[in-house]
Amino acid sequence: MSVGIKKSVLDMALSRLDDAMDNIDISDGLKEYIREPRKSVEVSVTVKKDKGDIEIYRGWRVQHNTNRGPAKGGIRYHPDTNLDDIKALALLMTLKCAVVGIPFGGSKGGVAVDPSALSLRELENLTRRYTFEIINIIGPERDIPAPDVGTNAQVMAWIMDTYSMDKGYTVPGVVTGKPIELGGSLGREEATGRGVVYSVLSALKVNHIETTDLTVAIQGFGNVGSNAAKILYDLGFKIVAISDIGGTVYNKNGIDPYKAYEYTKVKGTVAGLKDAETLEREEIFNLPCNILIPAALGNQIKASNAGNIKARFIAEGANAPTTLEADRILQDRGIFIIPDILCNAGGVTVSYFEWVQGNDSYFWSKREVQLKLRDIMEKAFYEVYKISRDRKVDMRKAAMISGVSRVAEAVKLRGIYP
Repeated sequence: MSVGIKKSVLDMALSRLDDAMDNIDISDGLKEYIREPRKSVEVSVTVKKDKGDIEIYRGWRVQHNTNRGPAKGGIRYHPDTNLDDIKALALLMTLKCAVVGIPFGGSKGGVAVDPSALSLRELENLTRRYTFEIINIIGPERDIPAPDVGTNAQVMAWIMDTYSMDKGYTVPGVVTGKPIELGGSLGREEATGRGVVYSVLSALKVNHIETTDLTVAIQGFGNVGSNAAKILYDLGFKIVAISDIGGTVYNKNGIDPYKAYEYTKVKGTVAGLKDAETLEREEIFNLPCNILIPAALGNQIKASNAGNIKARFIAEGANAPTTLEADRILQDRGIFIIPDILCNAGGVTVSYFEWVQGNDSYFWSKREVQLKLRDIMEKAFYEVYKISRDRKVDMRKAAMISGVSRVAEAVKLRGIYP
């Protein structure tokens, strides 16, 4: 690809996948099989607005691979959602589930819509219509949606109810990330952020850093970023910078993320937070810190800002936050990157716990959920780190090799039907 042409998230995901597969002894046919999604569905989501007018939104559900188990993946509501991004995220979900060793394949769904522009009733109408359009390809043993950007436990409750009404009986296992009252798991809401923290602690350990007296910058202060910030703060880390759509706030002496979160609930942004300097949003990548956590959307760390990053560690709380060009710059600078398919796998791991608990109708304590999550995240980290050391590759390539190897082995064992 020539210089100046922007690569899509799908292009980048496939490029990294191909690079990993070139390091594994598998056939060309199997490589092509792993590259291609099993099913891609595009739907028109028709919504009757509060004022009576009709609007149609585009929606998708992609099932990338189901050789290791039912498809699993979030649903996002965002105006920039498109099929290529959904395909890329479904691919990453396949690898993410394989890296942490849970028995799911990968999927992803979304609707190109700004949920903040809809009333609560319109949002419910959109969710139920979208569910109706994809109802034949989802299910507790087939494809299990979960929350993602722009969706939450309430959206999952509407999906569960719509699916259950169609079946004629309650089917709580059709989604994860549900409200606790409907069979959700304790610890699910903060699971992705907590998984990021476990990954950070493991990275510090292998780099022989024992102290928590370290500074952290958080890019994106939604579910993942805010929970990671709170947990790190409670462990003694100093949160010096937080950014969101409204801007960046910085205080070298530290920011209380609990107060920052309460502030955003009122103001809708961290910008203007008391006792912190408000800067432009992009300044988050220029500020001094030991650990940077990108926890917003994809393609945020680019060639244009990668050279300015002062952190020694980057923990990817978001999906595909770093471009290929930025990756090379960061690697050349010796920055330790915990890649997305490892770092942010806490959410899908606890989704798996929720699915298991629902199937058994036996629910665990929050402590039990957190301990099981820690065990899985630490095990996965050290497995990837060993591959990195043994093969002398970076952590991203090591994680891709780990995930692809497990998917390829599952395909070989099951064979190709018929």
